[in-house]
Amino acid sequence: MSRIGREPVHIPESVTIDVADNIVSVKGVKGTLEFCIPHGIVVEKEAHVLMVKNVSKSRKTDALHGLTRAIVQNMVTGVSKGWEKALEMSGVGFRATTTGRDLTLTVGYSHPVVITPPDGIEFAVREGKIIVSGIDRQAVGQVAANVRVVRKPEPYKGKGIKYVGEYVRRKAGKTAKAVGAG
Repeated sequence: MSRIGREPVHIPESVTIDVADNIVSVKGVKGTLEFCIPHGIVVEKEAHVLMVKNVSKSRKTDALHGLTRAIVQNMVTGVSKGWEKALEMSGVGFRATTTGRDLTLTVGYSHPVVITPPDGIEFAVREGKIIVSGIDRQAVGQVAANVRVVRKPEPYKGKGIKYVGEYVRRKAGKTAKAVGAG
């Protein structure tokens, strides 16, 4: 039995949850999210607490028990507070701008790269950082990863787009190797 799956999901006052026909619908001030519950998992609502229970004790449902609880918890957090990921750019002439909903990146290619976000995701550029925000945690993380892939940080000079707080392991260049070989 999953330790994470046994934990209750506390529901804030501003969030309403409906459980019907194996679909969990979560509504909050920021929007609405839905999730289809896997077979063998049951979600029960009591007052301001949601419990995720494993009905059939198979190996597959044991694996899905904690996952389902984590997804429901992320949905509750998303519709009440929202999720965001921050990326930073380093490199001479690298810059990002928002035009409407789109994010335009100038990162050393011969042309600017324009990224259009899916529904529910917003871009913001503040103090040289790109902020990806939305209510769906998985979508926010995927879009942030897609932005990072445009110019991943390289190990020699550290130029590129990286997550805030991400450590880029630096390598020594050719000159460091040539000096030590003498």
